[in-house]
Amino acid sequence: MSSYPPAQTVAEFEAGIAEVMRRIDAAADRAGRSPSDVRLLPVSKTVPQERLRLAVAAGCRELGENKPQEAKRKSAEMADLDVSWAVIGHLQTNKAKDVAAVAAEFQALDSVRVAEALDRRLQALGRGLDVYVQVNTSDEEQKYGLPPAEVPAFLAELPAFASLRLRGFMTLAEFSSDEERVRACFRRLRDVRDRAVQDWPEAVELSMGMSGDYEIAVEEGSTCVRVGQAIFGSRALPDSHYWPEGQ
Repeated sequence: MSSYPPAQTVAEFEAGIAEVMRRIDAAADRAGRSPSDVRLLPVSKTVPQERLRLAVAAGCRELGENKPQEAKRKSAEMADLDVSWAVIGHLQTNKAKDVAAVAAEFQALDSVRVAEALDRRLQALGRGLDVYVQVNTSDEEQKYGLPPAEVPAFLAELPAFASLRLRGFMTLAEFSSDEERVRACFRRLRDVRDRAVQDWPEAVELSMGMSGDYEIAVEEGSTCVRVGQAIFGSRALPDSHYWPEGQ
């Protein structure tokens, strides 16, 4: 895994974002895709608001958080800024109120219980929420997400939850230096999407790819890459500390 120096100024954030975008554009070109079809979602988990404000000044308007309570706290701290928050980590039903209150999108929907809890909170607030279904494409027991074979039955349950707007699917690839094993995970998610879109034409998005593999993800069809360390700098703790909730 690459080591990234922490960005400490607006200029350093601008340079880091520009480099990530350059790599996204190059990967899209290699795959014959339009770079504009790929959205960069900066992942700001563990980063304090002082540095997040620099990132916003450098152009970040969306930020992704793993923990709902961290998203809620930072949303309040930075309420003076025009920032949209995405929650991208596993959700316990007792934290559904935090997601319903502050998130513009939720990328880790993987159970009817969570769908019910979110829908109830959202209905009370009179708002809707864009959601991605998380799929475990690596078949690793420590990871959250539905097995690909269970996705159709889960999707059949979603119309009962009127406040949830299905936008697509999310996965975490195997944490491996073997590029083909990583690609296989992304291809599985693309296959899940391609099968589902016949009945869910609005569910076209593929959220896949992180700092270590986002270029491969773009080559395999990702429409949203969740990049943290390549923008904000390497974390003090290894990625393994954050898994299975790590992004």
